[in-house]
Amino acid sequence: MPHDTYTYDVLIIGAGGAGLRAAIEAANGGASVGLICKSLLGKAHTVMAEGGMAAAMGHNDDRDNWRVHFADTMRGGQYVNNWRMAEIHAKEAPDRVRELEAWGAVLDRTTDGRINQRNFGGHRYPRLAHVGDRTGLELIRTLQDHTIYLGVTVHMEHTVVDLVLDDGRAAGALAYDRERGRFHAFAAKAVILATGGIGRAYKITSNSWEGTGDGHALAYRAGAELIDMEFVQFHPTGMVWPPSVQGLLVTEGVRGEGGILKNSEGRRFMFDDIPDNYKPQTASDPEEGWRYVTGDKSARRPPELLTRDHVARCITHEVKAGRGSPHGGVFLDIAWIREKMPNAEEHIKRKLPSMYHQFKQLADLDITREPMEIGPTTHYIMGGVRVDGDTQMSAVPGLFAAGECASGINGANRLGGNSLSDLIVFGKRAGEFAAAWAREHAAPRLNQAALDRLEQAALEPFERGAEGENPYMVQQDLQETMQALVGIVRTESEMREALERLDGYKARASRVGATGHREYHAGWHTALDLRNLLTVSEAIARSALERQESRGGHFREDFPEKRAELGTVNVMVKQDTGGAMQVSRIPIPPMPDGLKQVIEEQKS
Repeated sequence: MPHDTYTYDVLIIGAGGAGLRAAIEAANGGASVGLICKSLLGKAHTVMAEGGMAAAMGHNDDRDNWRVHFADTMRGGQYVNNWRMAEIHAKEAPDRVRELEAWGAVLDRTTDGRINQRNFGGHRYPRLAHVGDRTGLELIRTLQDHTIYLGVTVHMEHTVVDLVLDDGRAAGALAYDRERGRFHAFAAKAVILATGGIGRAYKITSNSWEGTGDGHALAYRAGAELIDMEFVQFHPTGMVWPPSVQGLLVTEGVRGEGGILKNSEGRRFMFDDIPDNYKPQTASDPEEGWRYVTGDKSARRPPELLTRDHVARCITHEVKAGRGSPHGGVFLDIAWIREKMPNAEEHIKRKLPSMYHQFKQLADLDITREPMEIGPTTHYIMGGVRVDGDTQMSAVPGLFAAGECASGINGANRLGGNSLSDLIVFGKRAGEFAAAWAREHAAPRLNQAALDRLEQAALEPFERGAEGENPYMVQQDLQETMQALVGIVRTESEMREALERLDGYKARASRVGATGHREYHAGWHTALDLRNLLTVSEAIARSALERQESRGGHFREDFPEKRAELGTVNVMVKQDTGGAMQVSRIPIPPMPDGLKQVIEEQKS
């Protein structure tokens, strides 16, 4: 069938922080740039990253520098990170933050007028540049304005069906517009994936409806490699009540400003379990923890600011032990600081305005006076497309990835706040090197027959009509399975059961039906999303089976300890020639002696 065809030097799929920053850099590099976003421009899930962006600027503690940030990131990732990406991120994040400010971002200030930085989990010093608890929104607003200023063409409410290759290199994509259901072909010399996460594979998630693993699955089907898919981050603090907002994120900034976790007995349980490798940097009592969050440089951080994987498991333990809140979580209390501060109510509203309004409007709860009920929510995947640390190019020539759908920087667990600075550091690099690739290569050829096949396959649900499976039911069953069997705590038997169920869901997904016209057809859109959700779900389960240990965001009840031999490899999945998912272990390249020395220096 004939398609509307758009031609660009660089095509970017995804308009969150990574996609927008890539678009800016590619445009500045002289490339013609097309940007596809699944919803409306400015509505990307980046806005939910509220607490801040990590950058070792040393404004609030002059002991901070890139070395400390690098060591914190590697320790948080349990040393299976791509050390080169962690190094680049730690070194370049401050410049990227200052760049945002130069482009108009209005960041909170210290009393002497510098960019203010707050405490966050896993970071030794206050490191997160922020705008109250609305940092992601400010980042998106700033990048969006700059992208429009540069004249980048934006295709809103478009969803990519598949990537198109030309003799093994990226050549573009086939997409449909959600408004009318019409197909459009995009030809490009270079393609950047910046599609975010996979949270909608789980029942309880902070992710928006867009988080269906599109970039992961598009890259996988095109021949790219995925690594670290077993490492899923369950953010410790999502809303648990009312049910309509279950999983909605409660920023880590609440704990960074002094919020504490209590069980139903009123005990501050996080002091009960502090990992040995974090004990030297963790407060010995609540008083020391309070001094830390109020800026005392001699104090150590409270246990509520340990890494997210550990805090989530501690909360799960309290709930399973029968010490949870009435609705199945625990209590997060920021109101307690009224005991310490005479103006606590105004302080909370000023520092956490979004959280105050979120709980007031959605749960009729005043966080300045009452504790919040919270629990773990699927938030982020450390795994994604395997890319070159410097250029962000995948194993498919001309195909790049940045942000959450790429992998490497975070290893087994991402530190809070590293996500936003990851977007701008590696979004910039992806745009830079994609534009350079486009300058050096001729325009690819779009295969019309391949486009027709993709379009016909996408329309099959309409051929089955009302006789087909209900796509919503398949997605619901998939989410229930992943939540129950491949969630925070995993065992071999449960994950093998999950894989058997996934085979059944694949068969059901091949039979889903859609009726009526194609305009804004949510059922048809869900039917197409299922293929991506099933791919990432299988990749998570198979990778988690392969990693027979517990590390970071991956906890095996049947293998509760780390294994040294698995600390030297990444688990990789790739599609074989027959279409099956291959799982293998790939060795992590040795770290240079200079970086090893940095880590040793920061262990005390």
